[in-house]
Amino acid sequence: MTAKETKRQNLFDEDALQSEIRNLILHNDDVHTFDYVIDALMEICDHEYIQASQCAIITHYKGKCDIKQGVFSSLKVMKDALTQKELTTTID
Repeated sequence: MTAKETKRQNLFDEDALQSEIRNLILHNDDVHTFDYVIDALMEICDHEYIQASQCAIITHYKGKCDIKQGVFSSLKVMKDALTQKELTTTID
């Protein structure tokens, strides 16, 4: 494979990773109140109150919860905003 072909393949791989559906996961921290987490999910992830409440409860009891699905680039924006609010999240 030539250098040009390798570069083209690497760009293709990066594009494929960017368009792959991933999960934004909220992790329990035993620090923030349910209301704080619910408000953050409604503000940042555009959750309705019921959905945000369910995610907060699942996170509390199970230790983590998938709070949003999407492509990496859009989830990264939400992850960064939740990090600003001192909530722990990962993208898988």
